[in-house]
Amino acid sequence: MTEKEMFIEKMKKKTKQFAVDVILFCDSLKSSKASAVITYQLVKSSTSTGANYRAACRARSKKEFFSKICIVVEEVDELRSNHEYKNI
Repeated sequence: MTEKEMFIEKMKKKTKQFAVDVILFCDSLKSSKASAVITYQLVKSSTSTGANYRAACRARSKKEFFSKICIVVEEVDELRSNHEYKNI
């Protein structure tokens, strides 16, 4: 396995574990109507990050890879934003 392939597999595992960690974190929070929307968005964005990273890895060109990896960056940015709201 090349260094690039090892990196890709490592990132796939990390993004999956990240999603699992976010889900467990959200499950541990006190439920309320106000937090339900943010919690939903956190889970949605964290699982989408891993899925979109995997899609980027299957890109057929550099342009397609760049386009898909930009979606990953957007999802992570949304996560950061939602996490900031959760801590208010």
